Amino acid sequence: MVTAGQVIAFAAVIQLGAMSPGPDFAVVVRQAAVTGRRGGMAAALGVAGGVFVWAAAAALGVAALLAASATAFTITKIAGAAYLLYLGARSLQAAYRGSEAPLETMTETVTGGGILDGFRRGLLCNLLNPKAAAFFVALMPQFLGNHPATADTLVLSAIAVLVTAIWFVVLANVVGSLRAFFTRRRVRRALDAGSGAVLIGLGVRLAATSS
Repeated sequence: MVTAGQVIAFAAVIQLGAMSPGPDFAVVVRQAAVTGRRGGMAAALGVAGGVFVWAAAAALGVAALLAASATAFTITKIAGAAYLLYLGARSLQAAYRGSEAPLETMTETVTGGGILDGFRRGLLCNLLNPKAAAFFVALMPQFLGNHPATADTLVLSAIAVLVTAIWFVVLANVVGSLRAFFTRRRVRRALDAGSGAVLIGLGVRLAATSS
């Protein structure tokens, strides 16, 4: 059974990993800035959902197979890079056009479809990142050992999800609270251009990553 000290240490490592700038951070920030708190929180929960999948997969050994298989790693890497490039291109297109929608229609209210879109973006962004698999492959065995109990696996997976969700939900709310600033046309175009460039850069870097 994992101890309280192990739980605290694991949560601290997950927190540091979540706070490091990367694709998840970029997607949540842009989603919150463009669609508001609800859209940003939906993306945050999508990222947390991906974290749960990777944590459970690492505990079960599935993520280790992905990290060890050059073919599986490459397929996931290419899919993830393509998705980031797609999101980046969409952002640059929005910057070029001025916005994805008239400013008067971009209210705080997000429809069910908008929330699902935010969740999907966060989930896919995390799941299509093989670095997430490598992170949990390296991390989970240090806290679970070679033959983890099911209860321990569930506890640490739940902690990973909780810590990630809290961090990104807080981030989404902070960015969402400044949405009046972000939806100014010039600021919005700068945000789209900047986030597009960042996402494309992350996609290129991911594509160049070796297993």
